[in-house]
Amino acid sequence: MKARSTRGAIGVSWWSRRFLEVLESFALGTRLTRGRSYARRGQVLRLDVKPGRVEATVQGSRAEPYRVDIALAPFPPALWERVERELAGQAFFSARLLAGDLPAELEEVFAEAGAPLFPAGVAELTQRCSCPDFAVPCKHLAATFYLLAEAFDADPFQLLHWRGRSRAELLDRLRALRAGAGVTPPSTADAVPEASGRAPADKAAPPAQPPPAAGAARVLADLPAAALDEAVDRFWLPPVPLPDRPPTLATGAELLLRQLGAPAPAIGGPGLLERLRRAYRTFDGS
Repeated sequence: MKARSTRGAIGVSWWSRRFLEVLESFALGTRLTRGRSYARRGQVLRLDVKPGRVEATVQGSRAEPYRVDIALAPFPPALWERVERELAGQAFFSARLLAGDLPAELEEVFAEAGAPLFPAGVAELTQRCSCPDFAVPCKHLAATFYLLAEAFDADPFQLLHWRGRSRAELLDRLRALRAGAGVTPPSTADAVPEASGRAPADKAAPPAQPPPAAGAARVLADLPAAALDEAVDRFWLPPVPLPDRPPTLATGAELLLRQLGAPAPAIGGPGLLERLRRAYRTFDGS
């Protein structure tokens, strides 16, 4: 397995870049650089993502490949149910997820549920490699991280699978929740027969009626002329007193960072971006 990226940063989508930003913010030094070289040379032979665990086989300097294991605690079922209800309650999230996309706002949904989607510290990851290097992460673990980010690019639901919900389970759950909140379809007894295109013989066909008025016409049709004149006089008046100050749009402290993107590697790259993000959260009190 070779990294698709041959130079520069690895990761295309927001979720893979975000994952690597978090990883690189842990200040792991040259081990990540060497791991990136391993990933690009195709030394990761196998990569499996499971709930709470990533398993990989990485070819090192010895004949026998090394076994790599990265564990991250999956979210408990009760927390997933809370998140799923929140996602199903908003058509925006349901439509994007059912279309195979992860909107960036998804991270905020998990954060508000008390379950950050990405690890907040290196201590949340349990990393093991069968190589003799005592450094954690070693270059074999680092190579696995980079290939894992590209796996997230190829299938964003792998990230959620790592956290405990497979693609099929999540989408089935969203469909069920959306269907449960939907409108009950009309009963077949009220349907007009399609075969003959006519009313049944034992019932007289009702006289044709003009189509009902719609929109503003339906409202204005029942108003007397005097009421219309009064409505015109106060059409531009607010129904309630306006506040002294107009409302302001509440935005998160990270909006500027999202707009600007990662800084250049010479001044810190994605790692600096993640450190700034944490500082903004601290200043904002969130």
